[in-house]
Amino acid sequence: MKLLIAVSLMSGLLGMVPGHLPKNGDRMCVYQVISQGDASFCTGNLNVIYPEIGDIGCMYVPDCNNFRQKMGSWGKPAIKYSQAHENKKYVLMMVDPDAPSRYHPKNRYWRHWLITDISGAGLKTGKISGHELTAYRPPSPPPQTGFHRYQFILFEQPEKGKPITLTANENAKRGSWAMNDFIKHFHLGHPVAATQFLTQN
Repeated sequence: MKLLIAVSLMSGLLGMVPGHLPKNGDRMCVYQVISQGDASFCTGNLNVIYPEIGDIGCMYVPDCNNFRQKMGSWGKPAIKYSQAHENKKYVLMMVDPDAPSRYHPKNRYWRHWLITDISGAGLKTGKISGHELTAYRPPSPPPQTGFHRYQFILFEQPEKGKPITLTANENAKRGSWAMNDFIKHFHLGHPVAATQFLTQN
């Protein structure tokens, strides 16, 4: 029995890893890595950096220092992709595939942010600018809907082709966005990088 308890405790500790310490130096604030299944979404070393927390890619938002509540009032995060080509442009999407909940995602995908014409030079430094088709909306999972995934997907923007836009219907609402149809319509291909974090109300 003692061995079983020891193994269980060790398993729990292995699932917890320290991230960037908060600015107040609270060493009790520990970052937890998301499950292996969810972590498989994270590719290409895309960094999503919020105030106080730091890079939250492939993590749960820590349940300390009111971070999960604060995130709803913070502005857009810094996005950094060190492998970006300076002479290329990129498209970034932030979506919630779990609207209104992971077990009943009838409003998938909920579009939180959509930017085109991002310069590679800006991505390399984490100071992005471009044409914002959908203004940033912070994570806001409804109460009692469990954890939501907030996904950031980066594409290399085609050099030629039709201008990337949203239709009037797409502009009218953020929810139930046909993201995959959008990707296909504008020939964005496969993402060059992607990451996600999980949080709940």
